[in-house]
Amino acid sequence: MAEATETKAAEPTPRTDWRNGIVGEMSAEFLGMFIIILLGCGSVALALVGLVGSGRQQPDTFGPANWLIIAWGWGLAVTFAIFASGGVSGAHLNPAVTLAFAVRRGFAWSKVVPFWFAQVLGGLAGAGVVYAVYTSAISAFDQANSGGHKSQATFSIFATFPAPYFHGNMWGPVIDQIVGTAFLVGVVCALIDRRNNGPLSNLAPLFIGLVVVAIGMTYGVNAGYAINPARDLGPRLFTWFAGWGHYAFPGSATVPKGGSFSGYFWVPIVGPLVGGVVGACVYDLFIGQFLKARTGRGPDDPEPVPEPGPGEATA
Repeated sequence: MAEATETKAAEPTPRTDWRNGIVGEMSAEFLGMFIIILLGCGSVALALVGLVGSGRQQPDTFGPANWLIIAWGWGLAVTFAIFASGGVSGAHLNPAVTLAFAVRRGFAWSKVVPFWFAQVLGGLAGAGVVYAVYTSAISAFDQANSGGHKSQATFSIFATFPAPYFHGNMWGPVIDQIVGTAFLVGVVCALIDRRNNGPLSNLAPLFIGLVVVAIGMTYGVNAGYAINPARDLGPRLFTWFAGWGHYAFPGSATVPKGGSFSGYFWVPIVGPLVGGVVGACVYDLFIGQFLKARTGRGPDDPEPVPEPGPGEATA
């Protein structure tokens, strides 16, 4: 009599360590930041040098409406970047978010610097692609407005600088970056907090993008609303390599009708890093601690499994 043989399903091959660890997360952070810069800086390039240079808009036709293009461009860029990378790394896509989560959300400190590196590198690569696409429009704009020299105007496609009314005083832009980033990170904490009234059906990325739009429409003009060190530093590094010189590093220029500034590059790095931690702390102080007291859970704890109700079958 033949013995019955039991067929055993093949076990799935476990993922290799480099795909399941920090390398995969860095890859996601790189791509997410690449998308943010590709669309965000792309929207600035379109508004500044693309529309008029292409003949699709007469000079000064849109006026302030061009700022709406930029605000919505950055907001949608953040939305799509989070959708693209969130499943692998959690889509920090901002050194300020990474630092705030390490301080207040138990994110591993060993991952902070690798995440920062990937984010900055993604920003640099994204800026390179934007420049490759718009290089003719940028050159035509500088030829018409600055004798062919790299200008602060075209530098602003990629990185930020303060408004003339600060007269070179750095404290105004620093406070601006702290406040803007604190608002961003604080609202992000609210939107992803499972204990709070956050959006359902994976809509959080859309609302986070709308937060960026709101910041751009309210505080964007003070200092270009970097609110993200990698968003500014990555493209700033690219502009330095591409020939914008002192506009990039140390970040200096003479501002028409407003004096000059020098050594600005650190402001959109330090300001957002401080602001991100402030935003997470403010959320936890005013909301998080009370949610924990009411639910007994932390912000990342899963929903408790309810006990079976009357009439429900139990195993």
